[in-house]
Amino acid sequence: MTNKQAKLKIIPLGGLHEIGKNTCIFEYEDEMILLDAGLGFPTDGMHGINIILPDMTYVQENRQKIKGMIVTHGHEDHIGGIAYHLKQFDIPDIYGPRLAMTLLRDKLSEAGVSDRTTLHKVLPRDMVRIGKHFLVEYIRNTHSMADSFTVAIHTPLGVIIHTGDFKIDFTPVDGEHFDLQKLAEHGEKGVLCLLSDSTNAETPGHTPSEQAVYPHLDRIVAQTPGRLFITTFASSVHRVNIILQLAQKHDRKVIIVGRSMLNVIAHARELGYIKCPDDLFLPLRALSTLPDDKLLILTTGSQGETLAALTRISHDSHRQVRIKKGDTVVFSANPIPGNTLGVADTIDRLMMRGAKVIYGRHQGIHVSGHGSQEDHKLMLALTKPKFFVPVHGQHRMLVQHAKLGHSMGIPEENIVIINNGDIVELTPDSIAIGGQVPSGIKLVDSSGIVHDEVMKERQQLAEDGVLTVAAAVDRELKLIAPPEVHLRGVAANIEQLLLQHLVIRNIEQTLSERGQEFVRRIEEGKTDIDWIGLKTEIEGHLERLARRELRCRPLVVFLLQTPEPVAHIEIPVAPAPKPPTLKKSVEKILPKPEKIAPKADTTETEKQAETEKQAETTTSPTRTISRRRRRSAASVAS
Repeated sequence: MTNKQAKLKIIPLGGLHEIGKNTCIFEYEDEMILLDAGLGFPTDGMHGINIILPDMTYVQENRQKIKGMIVTHGHEDHIGGIAYHLKQFDIPDIYGPRLAMTLLRDKLSEAGVSDRTTLHKVLPRDMVRIGKHFLVEYIRNTHSMADSFTVAIHTPLGVIIHTGDFKIDFTPVDGEHFDLQKLAEHGEKGVLCLLSDSTNAETPGHTPSEQAVYPHLDRIVAQTPGRLFITTFASSVHRVNIILQLAQKHDRKVIIVGRSMLNVIAHARELGYIKCPDDLFLPLRALSTLPDDKLLILTTGSQGETLAALTRISHDSHRQVRIKKGDTVVFSANPIPGNTLGVADTIDRLMMRGAKVIYGRHQGIHVSGHGSQEDHKLMLALTKPKFFVPVHGQHRMLVQHAKLGHSMGIPEENIVIINNGDIVELTPDSIAIGGQVPSGIKLVDSSGIVHDEVMKERQQLAEDGVLTVAAAVDRELKLIAPPEVHLRGVAANIEQLLLQHLVIRNIEQTLSERGQEFVRRIEEGKTDIDWIGLKTEIEGHLERLARRELRCRPLVVFLLQTPEPVAHIEIPVAPAPKPPTLKKSVEKILPKPEKIAPKADTTETEKQAETEKQAETTTSPTRTISRRRRRSAASVAS
């Protein structure tokens, strides 16, 4: 009776009405499992932001329910957020494909959170028990990345199939076919609900096989007279494998540029997903040792990423690689939404430096890793789900996928289009949206999470610049000296002297009219001045002045110098002690150099020696990843 009353909750936190940061929760009674935890990439207006994560507040608040995580494959939009989340909460066990788990192991080691979970590698048709209520079955699928899975989640209410990212490739590069038989078996037994990738739901027909790019790339490699640069997604192991095969076929040595490309190729070779001889690779330093027509440079940067190797090469800022006249650059990837301008700018810069650039869908050098409409129809026909939830895609893709589901016989009332944070409640006989949990995004830069106020300030700086005012005020609430006024990034139609005069008058008026509101007498001979409140008041008046006189909204930074620290403090009304002379202050702060230099040198030497000794006698995960980050093409070949 309890199971009939309990509902299975499906809660997506990312991947809906967007591309990327795919994250989903499955919850039943007191247990919760996560499926993937990806990241997204910033748009042009997100100044200084490196990545975007989903808001995981609901998971943090229910961390005691977490029993484990399922990983479908190793793309960044499916595993890129895990290391960040593990700093907030533990995940007892993470199960996933061998390649994804190998890549994830490196990420966790680098982030220092390896002890917050246990990684488990799975094989096709493996079944793993997670908690009391979830039994997860891994079903091989085909995608742009090797070692990718669809999952069948067995629950007390029925089987839920989540496709992960997929296309139906009948001639996969690695010979690992989609396990359509297992999908059909579940369809015959009964699938309660299907959650299916919607990325290419608007595209008619079948998505071509990865093998379709082979003849076009073969022709390019064979006919290119000089140096050949090829860029693609580092994680597109099948595409990389084809490129390496063609390099070997046409007697070109391969130089790899880009850390992520080095890491993925190294791991894929270790696991057998890429097979090629060691001597195919050359280190980057050997770039000038071979004739141009014997070189193939495989590089990251297919999406115009700011710090990617090809982007830096196009800016002529890469330390070892320069574009020269006669080079050919091939973009074996299409820009994902949001990256189009970055890719176009990179192509322009490469052309201006003399390179021939081959790009675009009409060249036949890229195929998608996501299924088109006929692939979706086949998935629906095989699984025959009672309920259907389109996932992973922008709104128009979800709507089109829902229409396909209805055309395949699923009643409209059994199909739901949902948002991130929606709680999908399933029973054996119904599907409904039963509320919402906190959702949204967390922005991350090199220092950590960036809060909304900081992001607003960055946006304001980018749009209208900054007005900085520094003023010194005494205890009588009078200006000690004229304030310093500086404009940066403001297109002002006002002279500096006039602006300074207006600022002085504005501050003096605020001090005279409002200043006494922030002065309180505590007892005889003592007063308390709320310097923070006064600073905020003056800053507000300066903001209104800036809007009125500059006709824009610059970020106003007001620096207030006071006779005491800016805080609510009690100060005796008495003359302040005479400050020490500069010479005595420096002598108190800085010890004499001749007394400390020998000791400091010895200590540093001893520390360095001890570090080197430990490095020679131990091999820790941290040291391993440090070596991996310095991989060269030669180490990939080893």
